[in-house]
Amino acid sequence: MGRDIARLHHVGHVVGDLSSALERYRRLGFLVAPPSYPAMARAEGGEPEPFGAANTHADFADGFLELATPVREGDAVPPDANVVPLTAPPEVLPVIVERIATTSANLAACLDRFEGLHILMFSSPDIDAVATRLTASEVGHGGVNTVRRPVETEAGTVAETVRYLEIDGAGTRPGSVEEGRVGVVADLDGEIQGSRSSEHPNGAIALMEAVLCVADDELTKVVARYERYLGAPVRPDGPAWAFDLDAGRLILVPASRLEELLPGERAAVVPAMVACAVGVRDVFATEDFLRGKGFSLGRTTDGAPFVPSAEALGAAIVFRSV
Repeated sequence: MGRDIARLHHVGHVVGDLSSALERYRRLGFLVAPPSYPAMARAEGGEPEPFGAANTHADFADGFLELATPVREGDAVPPDANVVPLTAPPEVLPVIVERIATTSANLAACLDRFEGLHILMFSSPDIDAVATRLTASEVGHGGVNTVRRPVETEAGTVAETVRYLEIDGAGTRPGSVEEGRVGVVADLDGEIQGSRSSEHPNGAIALMEAVLCVADDELTKVVARYERYLGAPVRPDGPAWAFDLDAGRLILVPASRLEELLPGERAAVVPAMVACAVGVRDVFATEDFLRGKGFSLGRTTDGAPFVPSAEALGAAIVFRSV
């Protein structure tokens, strides 16, 4: 039987200034579109208005890197932004509005901690089975939410259905755990996602890893927590612990050993997602590209180049050959 969580869906980089972040990611060699601002009527029959989180993606065939910022009341929508209307059945509209508003508040709280990676979403071929398993394992979550949004494809405008759940931590805001927003999304529609995927100038083609740094004395507890989330075993991996998915992996590293994994890196706070890794076709060409753009490169203990967090808005970005 296959796993009900198969891969990394996306990681989210929460930033204070989305326009500046777009410029930085483009210099890093990622193709990122103008930001999208979701809009939704707060009540049945009302006018859609932007709220929640504005975002954009660096897309791959099976996942993406997200840039996100909370939308605050009165924020001006940039002229190049895409306003994306979301719809939901009337009977669940109040719940969806509440959950999206909560997500925005959680992103604002994330920025109060630090600018960097705060979102970790896994992909599932059967999200309803995940919800059932989490409930049986006494993992709190807000249930499976469903929203629909229009997407432009070569065949015209189609409605994309997004189904997701967010995990609720003990003693944290609803829809969040200590390290940020963690949850599960139903597998991407391959045809729709394929229409978004692009050839990134840095050669990136896949999301491969997320790295979570935790306090040494909390490591055992956090490992056990993610065993329950993922329904998968963990294994030792040098200075860290790894959850291997069908595609991609999650790395947990104690704070005292982070520099063994990523020399020169330190977590501002713990727990925190401190890095992600993307797969590239030609790592040597990627290194040349990044140096040509003025980035300094570190090197992981297993030899992969990475852009330090100080140059990538608070999150180290590792580039691995695939």
